[in-house]
Amino acid sequence: MKAERICIIGGGGRLWTIQFLKDLAYNRDTHGTVVLYDRDGEAARNNVAVARRIMAVNGAVGRFTVTSEEELGKALDGCTLIIISIEPGSTELRRGDLLLSEEYGILQSVGDTTGPGGIMRARRAIPLFVEFAAAIARHCPEAWVINYTNPMTLCTAALHAGFPAVKALGCCHEVFHTQDFLAERVSAWFSVPRPDRRQITVDLTGINHFTFVTAATWEGHDLMARLREDLQDPHLFDDRTAVAKKRLAGEQWFDCDQLIALSFLRDFGALGAAGDRHLAEFVPWYLQSDEELHRYGVIRTPYSWRERQAAEKRAKVFTDSELKAEKSDEEGVDIMCALAGGPSLRTNINRPNEGQVSYLPKGRIVESNGVIMRDSIRPIMAGDPPLAIQNLVRHASDVQQMTLDAVRAGDDELLFSAFLSDPLMTLSRSRARELFDRMLDACSLKY
Repeated sequence: MKAERICIIGGGGRLWTIQFLKDLAYNRDTHGTVVLYDRDGEAARNNVAVARRIMAVNGAVGRFTVTSEEELGKALDGCTLIIISIEPGSTELRRGDLLLSEEYGILQSVGDTTGPGGIMRARRAIPLFVEFAAAIARHCPEAWVINYTNPMTLCTAALHAGFPAVKALGCCHEVFHTQDFLAERVSAWFSVPRPDRRQITVDLTGINHFTFVTAATWEGHDLMARLREDLQDPHLFDDRTAVAKKRLAGEQWFDCDQLIALSFLRDFGALGAAGDRHLAEFVPWYLQSDEELHRYGVIRTPYSWRERQAAEKRAKVFTDSELKAEKSDEEGVDIMCALAGGPSLRTNINRPNEGQVSYLPKGRIVESNGVIMRDSIRPIMAGDPPLAIQNLVRHASDVQQMTLDAVRAGDDELLFSAFLSDPLMTLSRSRARELFDRMLDACSLKY
């Protein structure tokens, strides 16, 4: 396989960057150069040292040279693959995204994709991604781009808006967790060892974090039929408040039992294919109160924890054992290898709609399955979900399009229209305007 030149934008990060480097070290078929670029140059330089340790710990010295660059153009020159994983602005800006909305009674379980917080995060992120796209067009127009940054849909859309010929896709692991959930159910239903999630075939449709399974199989067995049988259990949706309280005490912010995903299947006919905490934000009824959310075993991720986590990441000193590479569930390196001519990969991807999601306009960024192969991606036509799901997804996609158009035009009045149209917006118009103006003041891009 040819040598790769990989640029990681956000290369000072202590999560995706480190995991990607470990995956590179684990995959013996890859070699080349990794260039780390970050607005925080010191963080990128620190990760160069960590990267060298990763290669040494995993016996991969010599396969990849890892460097950093202070200028984006120099980092991009000659690249074949670009990874983007950034925090749009400082973590402290999320205080306004989350706490101001909460002050007005609008609760958000995550606040990075939709809702008032997601809209403000998009306002910070979209101009950056348009800039990235323009730089890619100048320095490496044939490179493939994998975006991991939220809001996934709008960041990926901004890349395509800034450079229409960009070869970009968005990657999200939420669907993997749904496959894991189904694999656990397969083990229980058929009394077999838990299969690998990749053995669970799902038909996917929707937009990122509001994605739905319309069909699922394992070795020819119809798993959706089995799930519908489970829905007949009168105790399936029993109150999980006690579970939620334990999760709060243990800071298990990301744990869920797929009850919200299953409630979409019960009420609308398709299984939610993202974590419950993401699905809850696209409709108005789960986040009426913490008590209501806790009934499903779901808890909100507090701003205070995000602030503390950001500080801990910056100060993190890795042990050798933490840098040891194992087979991970992430697919960035697998995608790179497939694009370079290795084994093709069928997976969920976020790409412009070419008709694979029939009920959304062409050109919108949608999440569905696709086949990744040498220098190309072939989208797989998704089955249509029930009309109720189509309406919910269409509404969310329309709000995202309004947000994209508003930010690109610098039109905060159009952005306010998107803000008012969001499903979580239950305030009076005057209160909504007050919150919007305060959030605008709080969300200015700062580093």
